[in-house]
Amino acid sequence: IVNLPQELEETPIHRYGKNMFSLYRLPVPKSNAVVGLIGPNGVGKSTVINILSGNLKPNTGILEGSVPWEDIIERFKGTELQSYLERLASKGIKSAYKPQHVDKIPDVWKGSVKGLLEKADERGILNGVLENLSAKEMMDKDISSLSGGELQVVAVIATLLKNAEFYFFDEPSSYLDVQERLAVAKEIRRLSENATVMVVEHDLAVADYLADYTHILYGRPGVFGIVSQPYGVRVGINTYLEGFIREENTRFREEAIKFSRRAKSSEKNKLFLSFPGFRKRLGDFELTTEPGNLYKGEVIGILGPNGIGKTTFVRIMSGEIEADEGEPDFNAEVSYKPQRIVVSGEEETMSVGEFVKHRSGAGITGSENKRLLRTLGLEKILERDVNGISGGELQSVFIAACLMKKHDILFMDEPSAFLDVEQRLRVAKLIRGHAEGREIPAFVVDHDLQFIDAISDRVMVFEGRRGVKGHANAPSPMKEGMNRFLSSMGVTFRRDPVTGRARANKPGSQKDAEQKGRGEYYYIG
Repeated sequence: IVNLPQELEETPIHRYGKNMFSLYRLPVPKSNAVVGLIGPNGVGKSTVINILSGNLKPNTGILEGSVPWEDIIERFKGTELQSYLERLASKGIKSAYKPQHVDKIPDVWKGSVKGLLEKADERGILNGVLENLSAKEMMDKDISSLSGGELQVVAVIATLLKNAEFYFFDEPSSYLDVQERLAVAKEIRRLSENATVMVVEHDLAVADYLADYTHILYGRPGVFGIVSQPYGVRVGINTYLEGFIREENTRFREEAIKFSRRAKSSEKNKLFLSFPGFRKRLGDFELTTEPGNLYKGEVIGILGPNGIGKTTFVRIMSGEIEADEGEPDFNAEVSYKPQRIVVSGEEETMSVGEFVKHRSGAGITGSENKRLLRTLGLEKILERDVNGISGGELQSVFIAACLMKKHDILFMDEPSAFLDVEQRLRVAKLIRGHAEGREIPAFVVDHDLQFIDAISDRVMVFEGRRGVKGHANAPSPMKEGMNRFLSSMGVTFRRDPVTGRARANKPGSQKDAEQKGRGEYYYIG
């Protein structure tokens, strides 16, 4: 007999109100280590961070009056959490927090990157961090002009610069390319040498590279969440993917998540249209592209470092901006989901349902659109204020509006940002099924390689110099494209023998050298 997730009989750590979300147990902060939190959105990761950072005092389920800290600490007597909570109660812990939704930074800070980071530099290490993250070129830019990836780097750096004992990073890899993700992971690991660090991360390759220990959070999103015991990072991630916690005899997912070890080959050969090579100059940056063919029902993944022209390519192909030479002329309707998911102007007062209607120009009552909203988990939040939902929910709202809009070609720029592992795979399946069912081509820009692997038939690889010159290669088969991309980045991935998930090799390791010698950077065998 296997148990299914249900609210525990023990007292919760925190309950938001009668019949509202409840959190059971807390993860264990560990000195001089990075603790990773993995699990679906809506099961309490933000609540955990708010409690351990001192922003939220837990109420142990008692909704009237304030619960004395002594009663809260008593529950953890004799555990590693006791001394931490004692210091938290006496306000003896200084914490620093990198929020999830970096798109909102321009709303709270006006001015240059230099001004923001120099103000945040309590540890006097700004120059070293800028060097390690290759971020010096951003210093003179205005915050309002930054891309999603640049905003993420600024948010991470600002948090690293704080003089704190406890550091929280909520999804530090969103919008970052593979090299940037691993560079940020190294900086966070270096931080943990003299502090306690906790990270929420949905890119499992990054979580694996970054963390020493892992807690799984599971339950029913929006209803209750349970924090598991701590695991070593590899065992914890594999347990999460299996969906079964043996120690508690609890299955929280019907099926295990498995990843393909080998590249699939595209069998789509009905030509939809050919697109030309084109050229575009934006300030000091120049983009050139090779011509290519699009086939009915295929998804083309777009890979490349940040600042190399991927978003510019998508904007030209979707008709948002014009090329200088070789303008594509599809005579086709397009639907485009932008990289930055920002609600602005009159949209700020809309409900989720009103926003989707406004962006898509479509009703939300048809059977196909209802099914789409249900798949994305939006059916129950249509009446909520679009400005009051989480980053993952907002991403799903933008994806829904994009798919519901009338179109012949689909463009998605970083649809996996802020989504959890299960949502990413669900969205990959949804977009692939959408393209195949309607026999239309789709372009998808993303930095999560497992997401690109799951969604794509072929890939386009962008190469060049960040911020100076970008070149888009013609679409190529998956294995060829992945090898080309990762060889240019100097990064290899091995495969976990149990789940098949990609795990980043340490540069210069024996496995790294072996795979580079065989030219196997992502797929093995």
